[in-house]
Amino acid sequence: MKKKQKRDPLRKWAGKIHLWLGLLTGIIVFIVAITGCIYVFHDEIKDEIYDYRFVEKQESGYLPPSEIKEIVQSKYPGTTDDFVLYAGQDRPVAVYGVYEETPYYYYLNPYTGEFLYSQDFTKDFFEIVKALHMYLLLPEEIGRQVVGISTLIFILMMITGVILWWPKKLKNLKKSLKIKWNARWRRVNYDLHNISGFYLHILAIVLAITGLYFSYDWVKDGLYFAGNLGQDVESDHHIENIVQKPRISREPIDIAFVETLEKAPEHEMYFVWTEGDHHPVVTGAYTQSLDYDHQSNYYFHPQTADLLQEQPYESKSTGLKLQEMSYGIHTGQYFGMTGKIIAFILSIFVASLPVTGFIVWWGRKNRVKHLTR
Repeated sequence: MKKKQKRDPLRKWAGKIHLWLGLLTGIIVFIVAITGCIYVFHDEIKDEIYDYRFVEKQESGYLPPSEIKEIVQSKYPGTTDDFVLYAGQDRPVAVYGVYEETPYYYYLNPYTGEFLYSQDFTKDFFEIVKALHMYLLLPEEIGRQVVGISTLIFILMMITGVILWWPKKLKNLKKSLKIKWNARWRRVNYDLHNISGFYLHILAIVLAITGLYFSYDWVKDGLYFAGNLGQDVESDHHIENIVQKPRISREPIDIAFVETLEKAPEHEMYFVWTEGDHHPVVTGAYTQSLDYDHQSNYYFHPQTADLLQEQPYESKSTGLKLQEMSYGIHTGQYFGMTGKIIAFILSIFVASLPVTGFIVWWGRKNRVKHLTR
């Protein structure tokens, strides 16, 4: 009897928390999960419907990033052009920029400089889906907080859901793991909500935590220190204070790009990122095209192109690697096509939880009304 008295208050409070927080955030969890589900295969879908996603491989070699930037500036004068991405030998080079307060990706042939496509983020379907997923199309600072808080609540709901699901007697555990498909639809819905929630709660929490990485710095820091067992590894920090020097005649970003190609010749995707004369030119190399894991980075002086720091993937700490793989784990990309399929299915089930939960609550509410008449 003592054990029952201790467990019942816990279940009672877990039930209240689960119900009211679910009603409060259900629609947000549904939107975030559905948009995540749609976005998982965005690269594969765009490859099928957009011609600009591919170019013919040539032996002439890539045009330097400074020349790519000049072509973009000639078509969109005044646009920012801080980030240049060479996505692969058979793919275009992309320049991220903001033109007249609108974000764009400009796609060019990396061998000839031919302008292929301007991707307006405010009109592109998948960019709108991503914006919905990350901040609900609200002002970004506000939307990230709304999604972040809702995600934290979702984690709490997964925990309270397991408490509510857990059978009072262990001999009933086997029954609690099966859906009674031959029962009435309300019972099937109830089982779907409870049992799918139990089976998926660990993966769903991992999905939620890696999503929180993009909303909160404390989650990012937490992943880093968890991976490094509380240590702050000095080699993970890149150089920020740049001593100004006379600028060389050749474009420093071009030298940085060529040196990166030489240091990581077997890689498929590269980027060059600039933030002005007081910050290093940052380059990156990825082992596979459109796969944002296993990143190696190099830091160059913005005026002289001197190599200031090397950060090959193998030299990074476990904590830094864990930080950088958050996107890949969140989207399933880290585990290839199998991971994407799992992320897709998991997102569908997460989206279904607020729906099936609402049906359970609505049914109980109406039943109570009917009995009190």
